[in-house]
Amino acid sequence: MALSVDSSWHRWQWRVRDALPQSPSEATPLLSPEKGRQSYSVTQQRVVFPNNNAFHQDWAKASRRYPGNRICTAKYSLFTFLPHNLLEQFNRWANLYFLFLVILNWVPSMEVFHREITMLPLAIVLFIIMVKDGVEDFKKHCFDREINCSNIQIYERKEQGYVQRRWKDVRVGDFIQMQCNEIIPADILLLFSSDPSGICHLETANLDGETNLKQRRVVKGFSQQEVQFQPERFHNTIICEKPNNHLNRFRGYMEHPDQTRTGFGSESLLLRGCTIRNTEVAVGIVIYAGHETKAMLNNSGPRYKRSKIERRMNTDIFFCIGLLFLMCLIGAIGHGLWNGTFAEHPPFDVPDAKGNFLPLALGGFYMFLTMIILLQVLIPISLYVSIELVKLGQVFLLHNDLDLYDEDTDLSIQCRALNITEDLGQIQYIFSDKTGTLTENKMVFRRCTITGSEYSHQENAKRLETPKELDSDSEEWTQYQGLSFPACWDQGPATVRDRGGSQPLRRSQSARVPIQGHSRQRSVGRCEISPPPVAFSSAIEKDVTPDKNLLTKVQDAALWLESLSDTRPAKPSLSTASSVADFFLALTICNSVMVSTTTEPRQRVTLPPSTKALGTSLEKIQLLFHRLKLSSLSQSFSSTAPSDVGLGESLGTHVPTTDSEERDDASVCSGGYSTDGGSKSSTWEQGDIPGVGPDACLEAGLGAAAPGLAGPELCYEAESPDEAALVHAAHAYSFTLVSRTPEQVTVRLPQGTCLTFDVLCTLDFDSVRKRMSVVVRHPLTREIIVYTKGADSVIMDLLEDPARADTDMERKVRKIRARTQKHLDLYARDGLRTLCVAKKVLSEEDFQRWASFRHEAEVSLSNRDELLMETAERLENQLTLLGATGIEDRLQEGVPDTISALREAGIQLWVLTGDKQETAVNIAYSCRLLDQMDTVYSINTESQETCESILNFALEEVKQFHGPQKPDRKHSGSCLPSEAPPPTSGAAAPEVGLVIDGKTLNAISQGKLEKKFLELTQYCRSVLCCRSTPLQKSMLVKLVRDRLRAMTLSIGDGANDVSMIQAADIGIGISGQEGMQAVMSSDFAISRFSHLKKLLLVHGHWCYSRLARMVVYYFYKNVCYVNLLFWYQFFCGFSGSTMIDYWQMIFFNLFFTSLPPLVFGILDKDLSMETLLALPELYKSGQNSECYNPWTFWLSIVDAFYQSLVCFFIPYLTYKDSDIDVFTFGTPVNTISLATILLHQAMEMKTWTIIHGLVLIGSFLMYFMVSLVYNATCVTCNSPTNPYWVMEDQLSDPTFYLVCLLTPVVALLPRYFFLSLQGTYGKSPILRAQKIDKLPMDKRDLEIQSWRSRQRPVSVPEEARSTHCPVPPVPRASTPKSSRPTKRDWVLPGERGSRDHIKDDPCSGDSSVTFSPGEHLLLDPHRMVASRAYSGGQTNANWPLSRGSHRRSQSSPPLTI
Repeated sequence: MALSVDSSWHRWQWRVRDALPQSPSEATPLLSPEKGRQSYSVTQQRVVFPNNNAFHQDWAKASRRYPGNRICTAKYSLFTFLPHNLLEQFNRWANLYFLFLVILNWVPSMEVFHREITMLPLAIVLFIIMVKDGVEDFKKHCFDREINCSNIQIYERKEQGYVQRRWKDVRVGDFIQMQCNEIIPADILLLFSSDPSGICHLETANLDGETNLKQRRVVKGFSQQEVQFQPERFHNTIICEKPNNHLNRFRGYMEHPDQTRTGFGSESLLLRGCTIRNTEVAVGIVIYAGHETKAMLNNSGPRYKRSKIERRMNTDIFFCIGLLFLMCLIGAIGHGLWNGTFAEHPPFDVPDAKGNFLPLALGGFYMFLTMIILLQVLIPISLYVSIELVKLGQVFLLHNDLDLYDEDTDLSIQCRALNITEDLGQIQYIFSDKTGTLTENKMVFRRCTITGSEYSHQENAKRLETPKELDSDSEEWTQYQGLSFPACWDQGPATVRDRGGSQPLRRSQSARVPIQGHSRQRSVGRCEISPPPVAFSSAIEKDVTPDKNLLTKVQDAALWLESLSDTRPAKPSLSTASSVADFFLALTICNSVMVSTTTEPRQRVTLPPSTKALGTSLEKIQLLFHRLKLSSLSQSFSSTAPSDVGLGESLGTHVPTTDSEERDDASVCSGGYSTDGGSKSSTWEQGDIPGVGPDACLEAGLGAAAPGLAGPELCYEAESPDEAALVHAAHAYSFTLVSRTPEQVTVRLPQGTCLTFDVLCTLDFDSVRKRMSVVVRHPLTREIIVYTKGADSVIMDLLEDPARADTDMERKVRKIRARTQKHLDLYARDGLRTLCVAKKVLSEEDFQRWASFRHEAEVSLSNRDELLMETAERLENQLTLLGATGIEDRLQEGVPDTISALREAGIQLWVLTGDKQETAVNIAYSCRLLDQMDTVYSINTESQETCESILNFALEEVKQFHGPQKPDRKHSGSCLPSEAPPPTSGAAAPEVGLVIDGKTLNAISQGKLEKKFLELTQYCRSVLCCRSTPLQKSMLVKLVRDRLRAMTLSIGDGANDVSMIQAADIGIGISGQEGMQAVMSSDFAISRFSHLKKLLLVHGHWCYSRLARMVVYYFYKNVCYVNLLFWYQFFCGFSGSTMIDYWQMIFFNLFFTSLPPLVFGILDKDLSMETLLALPELYKSGQNSECYNPWTFWLSIVDAFYQSLVCFFIPYLTYKDSDIDVFTFGTPVNTISLATILLHQAMEMKTWTIIHGLVLIGSFLMYFMVSLVYNATCVTCNSPTNPYWVMEDQLSDPTFYLVCLLTPVVALLPRYFFLSLQGTYGKSPILRAQKIDKLPMDKRDLEIQSWRSRQRPVSVPEEARSTHCPVPPVPRASTPKSSRPTKRDWVLPGERGSRDHIKDDPCSGDSSVTFSPGEHLLLDPHRMVASRAYSGGQTNANWPLSRGSHRRSQSSPPLTI
């Protein structure tokens, strides 16, 4: 039935007002703590009524409360532009200051200059900025107009159909119909899709930059519809959450006419800005429109940050204001004293209309204000404009640096924050993510363990040893050239499409986002046979070489699958064959991977392949197995494995898994549908190509088993590279994911048989559970099986208690878990990302009971997330462990060299990662974050008291070698003070590293231990934080930034790095494979971590040096010029008059001296790029603010006072007894000051080009040209003064030339003498490097080598190195075990390592501190015994245990503190 027109709206108002009890269907324990009662708050919920005939009046009332879909990203309108822009500009206190002076000059008693002339400088500055803002805002208006006027199909109830309207006409509750390749106009709830499975494919590149396809599905109950959706039959009310900016979170429910509910989430929401792909028609109802859409709420625009130089500059401007007030006070007092010397009022002192004269005090006050107007130029108004122009020039040079351009991704550096470029040269701390930042985020399947048996994949490891992968296009083209294609491919793509069913939809090239131009350029003449590149599709990611030993086990698994009957096994089994089958089925099914074809990579495969009867196929395979030998069979399986498989996703930290209950692994399932799209891989199986391989008969048999798959090979599009790697690894062993729908998933087995599993439920991965599960029904045994994969730290705690089984089974299970844990630790030490795979068999009754709880949780609105989490925990327990995988995330090229250079530059690098500790530590060794000679402290504890004890102990040990004082924070990048020699011996103090985890960070923050923690980190060369959450990353950045007052930089590539990037002084996003969310939140965006080296060491140094010296020069220039007017007041009775024409004063700052500082700030180079890269320690000059600090500021002010004295008094003494007028005296003073200031600028320039010379000479010549024209034409321009013909007369006077030549020499002589002494005897590294920079190329290289050799630390004796410091591990499976550094667990009193003791003692066993092999160097002689006592202890890197953890460590004697 349909709700009445009026009843529904009033019913909602009634419920909101009175909060009456719910209907019986709503009163469930899971919905609300108060049974049978649910309140609805308009302030917390949104009610949406459909715009159809049944609900039109309700819709009309509700829609008035919600905004329309028209957007406006511009700041101003035609009427508000002038007042709004002026209001923004006057938010700068400098502009307010000059406005105050303009108003002051309009007071008749204080007028110094003509009123109109006084307004000119401020008006010019305001006009320039106004024009710039207006042009930018006009572009936004044009863009908004284009977006708002886009066309869309909206349902019109009067016409009973869809009509074309504009985006701005869309309202909440409207039905929208969208076609393929159309952009979504608002946030829409999906109600219909032309896809038979109710799936709609999206491309979210406009939103987050990810090019892989995402899936959205129709709300439950609407997927099975007729050919077209009928809006008039929609009689439901939608209740959802209020608008918010969470892109991946959405919850609500739909109330039907019978008051039953259907829940939905973000999987059914189409976000504004996304593009419809591979779906002919999609229909939905608008939930959020306009500025309430999630995309607009996330569009905060560029953030404004104040640079360190700007903060320092504001402080110095206050000093200048103080100096100005002092000079004005002197002028006011001098005016009073001078007037007091007259017995009678002088003739120029004019009384008012009543004949009264001003009192001396009031006259002094007026003169104070007059002097402020006169000396206003002391505060440089043009400095702000000049800084903005200089930064634009610096950003232009950054954008055009080819060294910061990545050819593979076709991306150059992006500068999103234009006002902090100089901060790049002052960084002291770098906080970096690991995955995708230090590593490539290209997941390569390396190793796996199944039921305790490890398969090392040595052949695959050898293949990956190549230093650099070939271009994927070249590799694929070469492979395709050498293959004989099947006959079916000769028929062309049309034949394949006919066999596949409906005509596929191609991705529209015109709709692609311009920034995503990642396709590589192909060579001329190459045939375009491969599809456009999709995420995670490089050849190195797709290729997997199977392990021969595991291939044999796969044969047995295939035979075991044949033996399955339609009845369940009698009892659980831990046979190897069943475990291998379930392991690969879990890898194939438990994911969100989409399946497409190589010819049509965006056409999803949904139709299950046509197969013969299962019994017939198995009989043929059985005969083939009996006829072939084991070796040939193994070789055949190896040849069947595709050559382009291997794009891997280790869900170690991203996609967790749970161990399944120890049941029969015979059940083979697949499941889960993707909410996101992903990686595409196009692979050819040799089994599908006739004549390939020695066992052609077997290949023919396998091909016959699945004739429907004889067409094009499959592509896999995954949400993440980890996920794709596991699917490709399973594909390499012939467990092939063939098709996926929300209800079913089809897997092709090694023998060619296809099994289709019914997907009952999918629990997607989230960062809290750290695992993903899929519930499927086995097609043969009809069992309900849960496959789970996820982080080992989570899965191992969810396994079934082996004590419940019999003795033999318990022993076997414990052995499997122990060996699996040993393999996990081995993978982690080799730097691999680990992932556990598990399963669980459910009874029909248990599943139905759980499904009902799940449904109740889904329809809940108030606490939906908590209830869903509770239902997931009920399902994911009592798991049976199947195995684990190890996936390598390869280091980016140049990362070790970049980290080494940054450390030499005095920058302390912290790595904040969510990965497990062992993996992160070994990556740290590989990228030189930690060195083999370092003493590494590893702290893992949940107890605040234990954490404090460990910090105290570590600080005590460190201070024994590095002295009690803290490192000099001025050189914050250095770990230790150079003047603190080791008190115990003459040997060099070992470097210190620190490794902590997220639990320790919680203990530090809750226990108020931040001060001790930061004190310890001051001595560390590197800090590694593992298992840290995004909030903890942000907390650490803020802690260092605020407590140490250090300049911080954060760099990351994923959405989990956004908070860290925003918290730092400079945030850098890497446009990698995890989307563009980090880039959109950053200040700068680069494509590779190695670009950070030149960005900081070269461009950062240049930007800081240029801008800092330009700011100091501006202060000097204005103080020097203003003092000329101040000295003149002593000779004019402090009357506020000037000896320089005011137009000349205006032109002096606006034209004559404005261009040279701009060129200086944009193009000057104190050192060459080669020298800065070769000597990274030169970067420390920016960290120490050597170019702009209180010393350089006051030195320039003193120099300005001296030069102004010389420039004024030499001409004064020259013309003292002459009869020249005021302007004739002021002209040489003005000319001398200009020459002195320009020559001073020339002395500051370190680089001389034609541009520098032309600007300096041009500015000086422009002064003469303007002066000649002005003095020749202006007779009464500035009445009563008359500058007519003054410059022409001066140019005919030889005295003028003599004074203008000698005075600048005398004024600049001290400055020149100081620079000469500094260059000759200065010990500054910058000065030394400048001398080296001027040498010829060969001599310069020799000097740089000599410099670097002197900077290297003293080498450690070989005996000590071999004894105490083994070679650090590298993340390679082939690394010999003996090369790994051993570490010992130092257990504090009361702590035990065994798991049994941990259970008994809840207050201990959750913490330990681990030292590297050289830690005994830090112990006192009486502690050496303790060190030796541990020498026979555990040598593996067993990290501290959390209570109830699955990890074991050998117990060891306590260390007494």
